[in-house]
Amino acid sequence: MITSFIRFIQNWRQYGEAVRELSNLNDRELADLGITRADIPRVARQYLPR
Repeated sequence: MITSFIRFIQNWRQYGEAVRELSNLNDRELADLGITRADIPRVARQYLPR
């Protein structure tokens, strides 16, 4: 149980970091990656370990 909680916290931090990094890109840079601002949460979740 503690291991799953630690994993949850690590994933949450990684998600937050990915959202921050993507949010710092301008709209042109996001478009070059093929995403919009609305896609940022989905894209950040997509790369979390399962």
